[in-house]
Amino acid sequence: MASSTDCPDRAPRAVSGAARRPSAGPARLRTGVWPRAVVLIVLAVLAALTGCGAGSGTGARDDPAPTGTTARERPSATAPAAGAPGAAGTAQGRPATETPAVIPGLGPRTRAWIPGDARQVVVVTGRDRNASHSQAVLYRHTGAGWQAGPAWPARNALRGWTDDHWAGDLRSPIGVYSLSDAGGLLPDPGTRLPYDRSDGFAVSGTGFEGEPLEGSFDYVVAIDYNREPGASPLDLTRPLGADRGGGIWLHVDHGGPTQGCVSLSEQHMRDLLLALDPAQHPVVVMGDAASLRE
Repeated sequence: MASSTDCPDRAPRAVSGAARRPSAGPARLRTGVWPRAVVLIVLAVLAALTGCGAGSGTGARDDPAPTGTTARERPSATAPAAGAPGAAGTAQGRPATETPAVIPGLGPRTRAWIPGDARQVVVVTGRDRNASHSQAVLYRHTGAGWQAGPAWPARNALRGWTDDHWAGDLRSPIGVYSLSDAGGLLPDPGTRLPYDRSDGFAVSGTGFEGEPLEGSFDYVVAIDYNREPGASPLDLTRPLGADRGGGIWLHVDHGGPTQGCVSLSEQHMRDLLLALDPAQHPVVVMGDAASLRE
């Protein structure tokens, strides 16, 4: 394909070819005094060569060249790939959207508790073994790794966490539990989980810090600790016995610590209900940060 790089190659060949031809003209050709005819020919050649590939001038060169055919439009063959070496999105780099192969913050013991078919994991990480403040993140498995959703502030039990929960200890149980059923005082927002809308979720009174409890169970997701999956969160069946506690839910935050549940803002509970999909076998991983790293 012709381009502006062809022009320097053509001009020297014309000049050197004339120099190699035997001189049949008068001696003044060798002294630099050329006949008018020769001068006119040279000027005509130079005029023809001027502006090659520049896309300007008169005559045929005024026609706009197709995109990518001129030197200014065609990428240089030696130009580096877009982005700095090793930058995301380049051949040398790793995609910016790459997801981690394992969920951050979980140690080998905790990861081993997660069922192999779980593709949605709600990780609730407590600040400290004895703290009632925590954070919740919903992770989704993309097939290439775990993609994290936003971090939501959460509350847990008044006295923190335990790996040996008993009724009335005011601690949230540490562990990995399936999320099978939902319900609430408010109508189903559109969750794919089985949803029990019931007046049985009405609550009154005040919490540990004097905050009103009303509305706490507008939305709930039952945590399958000491309960029968496939039943309403209101079901009182306790396979391990009533003394091991039960009724551990994800529910709406009332502005204070819980008795054993995990609470999120009403909007975040609604978001969670809309996100959870039984086909993805969702679970919750919950506990203080140090315990979860084990």
